[in-house]
Amino acid sequence: MSGLIMVRDVMAKNVKTVKTDDTVHTAVKKMNKFDIGSVIVTASGRPVGIITETNIMRRIVEPRMDPSTIWAKDIMTAPLITTDPNADLTEAAKLMADNNINRLPVMEGDKLVGLLSSTDIVKANPTQLGILEELLRVS
Repeated sequence: MSGLIMVRDVMAKNVKTVKTDDTVHTAVKKMNKFDIGSVIVTASGRPVGIITETNIMRRIVEPRMDPSTIWAKDIMTAPLITTDPNADLTEAAKLMADNNINRLPVMEGDKLVGLLSSTDIVKANPTQLGILEELLRVS
């Protein structure tokens, strides 16, 4: 049952980050190196935004911007919508669907401890049609 699965049980724990003053090119290199679809943007060690493949397509590729001349802070999505590691997975999926997002940073207090993706949810509990329907609505 999805009510018994917690965010901490399925989230990715090794979250990759870039700084606000890193270039978008730096962010893309990190995403490619680790074969991931997003990086969290930090300022003074604290998460302040997220850069996703969609951000890069819409804000860099389509307008033909040079990623080596644009800062991470200029294309990141902010403020972050986050969840707690002890949150119920179904509630996290609903939060993602309600906010039309596919990635949800996981915070314990002011510390980034993980990242929950729609893929993580599907892998954790593929038989839960309600969660799948919510996520398909987001996509």
